[in-house]
Amino acid sequence: MISIDILLAFIAASALLAFAPGPDNIFVLTQSALSGRKAGIMVTLGLCTGLIAHTVAVAAGVAAIFQVSAVAFTALKAVGAAYLLYLAWGAFRAGAEDIEAGESNNLSAFTLFRRGIIMNITNPKVAIFFLAFLPQFTDPSAGNVSLQIVSLGAVFMAVAFVCFSLIAILSGFLSQLLRRSPKAQIILNRIAGTVFVALAIKLASSER
Repeated sequence: MISIDILLAFIAASALLAFAPGPDNIFVLTQSALSGRKAGIMVTLGLCTGLIAHTVAVAAGVAAIFQVSAVAFTALKAVGAAYLLYLAWGAFRAGAEDIEAGESNNLSAFTLFRRGIIMNITNPKVAIFFLAFLPQFTDPSAGNVSLQIVSLGAVFMAVAFVCFSLIAILSGFLSQLLRRSPKAQIILNRIAGTVFVALAIKLASSER
């Protein structure tokens, strides 16, 4: 059983990490501004769902592979970078008519949800982060460590969902303004594409 003091410290640390600028919250921000609050929340659901895989991996000890295997780390970050470049390509190709017609409206809730999952699962830094972060708040004398890790992972997901949803709600207000200006929408798409490229480069150049 995790003590209240440790749990509160973990929640505070998780909230700070969720709001700190990074690939996930930038992804939510750009998608929400382009597609609206609901789209941002669906992406958030996907990102948080992806955390389940990382939590289970850490609990089972599988995530340790990414610390000792350069091949596994390189392969996974290559997939993540490729996916970000794919999103950038789509953003750069989007024109005024596509946006006005509601490019985001043509994306189903499942598609947005899937984007979030892929974005999260294909980032090996998340697996390594969880491997380094979660065990710090466990106590072997308090019971099964794997169960504690799963519990902490669930708490982290809840905190991340709340924080990312706030980001989505606030950035969603931009979409109302952007719908009145096709030119502004095109510019934001270009900015989003640039952000995706930058994130892809950062991910591809990251080291274990």
